[in-house]
Amino acid sequence: MKNPKQNRRNAGFTDEERNKMTELLDAGFVDSFRYLYPDKENVYTWWSYMANARAKNIGWRIDYFIVSNNLKNTIQESYIYDTILGSDHCPVGIDIKL
Repeated sequence: MKNPKQNRRNAGFTDEERNKMTELLDAGFVDSFRYLYPDKENVYTWWSYMANARAKNIGWRIDYFIVSNNLKNTIQESYIYDTILGSDHCPVGIDIKL
């Protein structure tokens, strides 16, 4: 998220929602994009329609491909198609090798 301090307690970034995501990951699941790109910043999947947020890349990453831990080594690539327009969200994708 671009501005976490300003968005704390907003829908999609409440403490409860963030805790549930942490519980999910602690239960044996992996965010495929973060697994491959742990240090990548300023990559988002959602932008508000207000204030030209998408053009300014002021967004949130709220769309995920989450896989079980036993599949994490099969992740070949995880994509965020941020140049595809038509929604306030962009598509995400994943390649796995089974």
